[in-house]
Amino acid sequence: MSRYILLSTLTCEGIKTIKERPHRIQEVNKEIEAHGTKVVDQYAVLGPYDFVTIIEAPDNNAVVKMSIDLCSRGTLKMISMPATPTDEFIANLKKE
Repeated sequence: MSRYILLSTLTCEGIKTIKERPHRIQEVNKEIEAHGTKVVDQYAVLGPYDFVTIIEAPDNNAVVKMSIDLCSRGTLKMISMPATPTDEFIANLKKE
């Protein structure tokens, strides 16, 4: 499984939902996992994004489907990025 970094920003509706029902965050994580992906770690952050989530997924298609499903609700916007561990990155650079 590959790792991905998700950068999420809540919309006004998303902020309202989280304020009224903070446990919704864990419910969404279960919905993420229903797409065949797994939440590895998650952080609430300050700055241009509200959450940084690290997931494992079998491929880009699984991440696309999960992202479209979650973002189509109108409560968040998401950027997803594939992540390569630095040791693997270095090893790939050394290959010829």
